[in-house]
Amino acid sequence: MKGTLLCFALGLAISAAAQETTGTLLGQAQRECGDDEAATATFRAAAALFDQVGAGILADGPAPIVAARPRPGGLTEREVEVVRLVAKGLSNQEIATALFLSVKTVSRHLSNIFTKIGVTSRAAATAFAFEHGLMERGRTNE
Repeated sequence: MKGTLLCFALGLAISAAAQETTGTLLGQAQRECGDDEAATATFRAAAALFDQVGAGILADGPAPIVAARPRPGGLTEREVEVVRLVAKGLSNQEIATALFLSVKTVSRHLSNIFTKIGVTSRAAATAFAFEHGLMERGRTNE
């Protein structure tokens, strides 16, 4: 088809839009695993595909890779996002909606967070978020 790029990995044909999205997700996964060099290359390749089809990358898309800030308690970036939303008072359902996750996935993230930071409640996780600089004091409703 005209205007369609094909990807033959695993014998599947994927449209340009799917390749761009897949590239962006792969870059995020690589960044999450600490492979910033591969993530940068993947993001650049995805950006080139977006340009080829005349689409721009949204300003709130993947941020450029800079020196990673250490995350307290061994939390992943996604777990930090979840604990921040918990600290803002969101329910599991609201967190799931905000992050495009299932409620079960949010529950799993919370279980992992509680284990990693050694707490047993949302209130204690909220205190942890403030004590470790994950939240700006006085600004919980961004």
